[in-house]
Amino acid sequence: MSTIAHYFKLDELNTNVRTEFIAGLTTFTSMAYILFVNPSVLGAAGMDKGAVFTATAVAAAVATIFMGVVALYPIAIAPGLGVNAFFAYSVVIGMGVKWQTAMAGVFVAALIFLVLTFFKIREKIINIIPQNLKLAIASGIGLFIAFIGLHDAGLIVANKDTMVSLGHLTAPTSLLSIFGIIVTFVLMSRKTPAAIFIGMILTSIAGILTGLIKLPSAIISPAPSLAPTFGAGVLHIGDINSLQLVMVVITFLIVTFFDTAGTMIGLATQAGFMKNNEMPRAGKALMADAVGMTVGAVIGTSPTSAYVESSSGIAVGGRSGLTSVFTGMFFLFALLFSPLLSVVTSQVTAPALVVVGVLMAKNLRLIDWEDLAIAAPAFLIVIGMPLTYSISDGIALGFILYPITMIATGRMKKVHPLMYVLAIMFVAFLMIIAH
Repeated sequence: MSTIAHYFKLDELNTNVRTEFIAGLTTFTSMAYILFVNPSVLGAAGMDKGAVFTATAVAAAVATIFMGVVALYPIAIAPGLGVNAFFAYSVVIGMGVKWQTAMAGVFVAALIFLVLTFFKIREKIINIIPQNLKLAIASGIGLFIAFIGLHDAGLIVANKDTMVSLGHLTAPTSLLSIFGIIVTFVLMSRKTPAAIFIGMILTSIAGILTGLIKLPSAIISPAPSLAPTFGAGVLHIGDINSLQLVMVVITFLIVTFFDTAGTMIGLATQAGFMKNNEMPRAGKALMADAVGMTVGAVIGTSPTSAYVESSSGIAVGGRSGLTSVFTGMFFLFALLFSPLLSVVTSQVTAPALVVVGVLMAKNLRLIDWEDLAIAAPAFLIVIGMPLTYSISDGIALGFILYPITMIATGRMKKVHPLMYVLAIMFVAFLMIIAH
């Protein structure tokens, strides 16, 4: 025990094994919803839900334990909510790309990530893209996944006259989702630990009691096989042979890049880890994310990301990497509960998407709305994602407009040269999609 305490610097951080265990469990229950939401989202892309469940748990465990042991931070990592929507709805369903090819795109992005992280280029690139556009990307993803959640709930439906309209609110499945959304928001408003997870449990129970959801055949069973998804991304790497797919890889990089970086900086600030506006051991923390993304791409899940839910573990006293080690172990333990997947329908996961959307949208308040040269591209990113049903299209619209408005206001030199390169690449990307 003293060896563990020494390695994780528990005394120095004013914590102990019991506190770290409780923090690890708190973080796990706060983000356990991804075990059921990820198979639901990637299942829409035609992937095997059982295999995705196992891949999600394994990728989360590997990356989070790596974070704890190597980077020594109480920050958990799992397949990201938002980038999985980009994978399923934008790339596979929107562009008509096979999920195996999309997974190859994730694998290529993961390998690039490893190289960028190893040579510390990733830390430098984070500073190149303007802060306002990073905030816009996070906010736009929030609106996009909330829109998907409201659609899954049956609250928003297609309408040929008005494009979209309110759904059938009295339909039993819609009522179940409405119940879930209200319960989850009440729990979140009262700052209840693991509110999203508890909301999903209560919605599932309500669904079973009303006969809308069938009871599972068992509670515990061996973990589903990874066979349907294992290695698909590696085997289809040759499919990445067009500019459209190259842009998909770049978008995977951009979205996961800033999602994780922003979350890590926010959590490090909350926990008091920042020193001189820099995060110590940032390279090791980013490497944990790169390792998780690579493992995930090989076994069959969308890119990993640092989870803002780690803040719940930090809030109850988690300060060392031991918190992450415990969180990772809980993910492995969770592999036994795959039969519960049948209970977690899209009506049950919809409230989670809406709530996380609200949490991500709070970044909007930090955007400089007074400077139109910055506000206009930021707004296009935010509004573009839900309206084009694509994260990459939203990013493209903003990244193309940004250099133009900056040149127009005589601030050409304030734009990093890479931003001009990205703008030209995104113009080419949109022209390809248009054909």
